[in-house]
Amino acid sequence: MMRSKVLSLVPRATGVCRHMSTATKLTTVAVDDKTGIATLTMNRPPVNGLNLDLLRDLNQSIGEVEGNKSRGLILTSSNPTIFSAGLDILEMYKPDKDRIREFWTALQDVWLALYGSSVPTAAAINGHSPAGGCLLATSCEYRVMLPKFTIGLNETKLGIVAPKWFMSSFLSVLPRREAERALNQGRMFTTEEALSIGLIDEVAISKEQALDKCAQFIGTFAKVNPLARSLTKQQLRAVELQQLENERAQDLERFLFFVNQPSVQKGLGIYLESLKKKAKN
Repeated sequence: MMRSKVLSLVPRATGVCRHMSTATKLTTVAVDDKTGIATLTMNRPPVNGLNLDLLRDLNQSIGEVEGNKSRGLILTSSNPTIFSAGLDILEMYKPDKDRIREFWTALQDVWLALYGSSVPTAAAINGHSPAGGCLLATSCEYRVMLPKFTIGLNETKLGIVAPKWFMSSFLSVLPRREAERALNQGRMFTTEEALSIGLIDEVAISKEQALDKCAQFIGTFAKVNPLARSLTKQQLRAVELQQLENERAQDLERFLFFVNQPSVQKGLGIYLESLKKKAKN
């Protein structure tokens, strides 16, 4: 049965949200019964660092949204100033050999699930969004960001090389020349700069307005056949998705080799020390 027909059989109460995820998780999913749109909220204090547990919850929640036939997915954060600070450095610094494999595999899973999602996706970026946070945002089809924050893939400034599939998300949003320069420079863009180059689509003055603008974007597909829309999106993104599927093992080994280099470990250690000093001040 087509998804639109299934949804028409589900009773909806105006303005009511069904909370589908438990409070013990690092993510929550709430479905608006009026619009059928699911809001997936990251909630791992203090900065939504993407560790193994949060990545697993994200992947499970994305699957939950797909399985419940929601009409769209909005990704956001419970933190008022951080969307996601990116990959948790503690997962990569002096890593446990088994956990680090699980960690990177979970990150691959999240990207494949979000970038390849069958439902329309949007990010309500209500805080800073460096590195892995930017990856999540650019994996969505639409981005609305609040003022006075920054977004970008700043891996080179940390001595890290962004994988090809990180670059794929960036290149799906930005012209190649802009993306190449930003990746090489590890550049972080202000909200205004991100809007001017097309890294984000709209600016909102509050999280509530950002969520509303994301819902409006998803609403533009209301008269579009959901199956045709889904297949069109997945065909457009098929090359990047299939490339990672084909190279998952090699991508994992490249990451493990790189992250275990003494120079990289030294750089991560220095970065962690700088964070500790900032926390004390």
